[in-house]
Amino acid sequence: MADVLSMPEIQNRALGLGIDPSSLDFDSIILPPGEEDFGNDDEILHEEGLPEYETGFGNVIIVDNLPVTEKHEKLEKVVRKIFKQIGAIRDGGLWIPLDPSTQETLGYCFIEYNTPQEAEMAKEKTNGYKFDRLHTFTVNMFDEFYKYMNVPEEWTPSEIKPYEENLQEWLTDEKARDQFVIRAGTSTEVFWNDARQLLSDPVFPSPNWKDSIVQWSPLGTYLATVQKQGAVVWGGACKFVSLMRFVQPQVKQIDFSPGEKYLVTCSIHDTHRVVLNIFDMRTGKLMRDFRGNGGDFCGVSWPIFKWGGDKYFARIGMNVISVYETDTFTLLDKKLMRVDNVADFCWSPTDPVFAVFVPELTNQPARVSLVQIPEKVELRQKNLFSVSNCKMYWQSHGEYLAVKVDRYTKTKKSTYAGFELFRIKERDIPIQVLELDDKNDKIIDFAWEPKGHRFAVIHGDNNISFYSMRTAGGTGRVSKLASIKSKQANTLHWSPAGRFIVLAGLKGFDGQLEFYDVDELAIMATGEHFMATDVEWDPTGRYVATSVTSVREMESGFCIWSFNGKLLYRVPKDQLIQFLWRPRTPSLLTQEKEDEIARELKKYSKKYEAEDQDMFVRLNEQDRKKRRELREEWESWVLRWKRVHEEEREVRDLSRGGDVSDDEIYEEIEVEAGEVLDVCEEVVE
Repeated sequence: MADVLSMPEIQNRALGLGIDPSSLDFDSIILPPGEEDFGNDDEILHEEGLPEYETGFGNVIIVDNLPVTEKHEKLEKVVRKIFKQIGAIRDGGLWIPLDPSTQETLGYCFIEYNTPQEAEMAKEKTNGYKFDRLHTFTVNMFDEFYKYMNVPEEWTPSEIKPYEENLQEWLTDEKARDQFVIRAGTSTEVFWNDARQLLSDPVFPSPNWKDSIVQWSPLGTYLATVQKQGAVVWGGACKFVSLMRFVQPQVKQIDFSPGEKYLVTCSIHDTHRVVLNIFDMRTGKLMRDFRGNGGDFCGVSWPIFKWGGDKYFARIGMNVISVYETDTFTLLDKKLMRVDNVADFCWSPTDPVFAVFVPELTNQPARVSLVQIPEKVELRQKNLFSVSNCKMYWQSHGEYLAVKVDRYTKTKKSTYAGFELFRIKERDIPIQVLELDDKNDKIIDFAWEPKGHRFAVIHGDNNISFYSMRTAGGTGRVSKLASIKSKQANTLHWSPAGRFIVLAGLKGFDGQLEFYDVDELAIMATGEHFMATDVEWDPTGRYVATSVTSVREMESGFCIWSFNGKLLYRVPKDQLIQFLWRPRTPSLLTQEKEDEIARELKKYSKKYEAEDQDMFVRLNEQDRKKRRELREEWESWVLRWKRVHEEEREVRDLSRGGDVSDDEIYEEIEVEAGEVLDVCEEVVE
């Protein structure tokens, strides 16, 4: 809503800024529209026609320390060239005041952008910009300049806002339950997984989350929804409240930085124009935007930016990798990192190091390199020959990197696969080559054990092999633990806590499941969720969810299983689109403390065993009560129909002429039936 100022106030403000009001052409000033009642924030977000541009002074900047010169037209062209690179300057939006007596510039100018975000970005990028040897820009927002001109003489402490919402409160649930969100049709709901009571307990019904996808932040603090006018971030435990709105029409995708400090939004417009915005999560401030046409991002899968913690982010381009730092949101060292023919890269989950794959080019072999940031130093390189393709897999603690290498045979008519295994934390980063027993086996899936040293591979005719990066003798060689032949599985799903893994047959295998204990190398249980499309462990590794999304129109819904393969409960859900567990923040306990708890688990488990027993008794009582109600309902139904049957006896007798009663029309006949089960002939001597 625009401020209403009297003419004397306008004149005083102009004089305070060093502007002579008599030199202004008031007829050329376009006043903002009248004030309106826009309703509450929720109504604004769902309105179809938000204004395209802001009005007022929020989109105006003041650029100081310009040269004082008579060549104001030339100066205007140079200044316009600099500032139009950041955003669109409005028509007549660049004004350089002149001294009426000398016709020289006064050393400052005003620039008006279409949006406050563009003005903010212009301030950040050009404040301190060295225009020439004698002049360095000082850039301020117009609103800030007026605020600083009106600082009160006496200091007053700022108002302390009351504490309202603990975004981590859900982690203190007395039953230690986890939450999940589902989208089905046009509704979105959050539930507690109450496995003890064998049901899902609603947390919060859909608060108008109906437009598009939902997504948890990596640490589970926020839930983001995508709506017509942008993205909204919600938080809470039992009551989700709107924390921040990020306005950007036609958003199609969103992504969080690993530490939840930044949100990336992507919108695609009718002209195939792509806009990527990076926002600060706490303030909602636009930190950086990237604009281009569809061809600029062609062939790059989402997310376009890959994060190295919250400090760096990067994207791949034609023969380059663009690495940005979040301190300034500019290119690292202000230079692109040139990597000829680069095809893929991926960051370590824990360190500022990324792996780069470069395919073969003419006489140069393919290679995989490890690059450390910010130094851009190559830590290790491995040349590869006759390579068809490579895929890289980081272990969750960044201790190992597996590179699946598809190579051509000598005839070039087929390929075979193997692995290059990097030991990142060891001296000189040793590399070991692993080939399958049958080199012709195709690799179907690969997965590292979280927080561990083991990995699993599905290969050939759905054979599954388990390997360890450690050996009993400490030789630092990869060892094979076990192989399972011909399983109905094509995907691998490790528990977040390690040790347990689900071998799942999705899509063509119609939802076959095997729950496997890798420590004991034994199958704990088998199950089936017909037509299952997804498998997801909860963040604690206690439960597994399998789901059938609306990709398959029949049987949509989800099942919750225990870690050892017991089906706990099933929930049919028409048009199920998404099922997502809420992530948990990493444990604050040290590894020593966790090991101590594991050793003394029996002491801690007594309390929970007693609670489980109480719940078991209650569930049994509930089950008995339900069976008793069903039996009483059945007996009541039978009694009611017997009564009706008796009341209609006279009518039935009349319909038969009164000659035969109900008891006489039935005849009991006893029939004996025999069946030959087997015939055996024996010769008796």
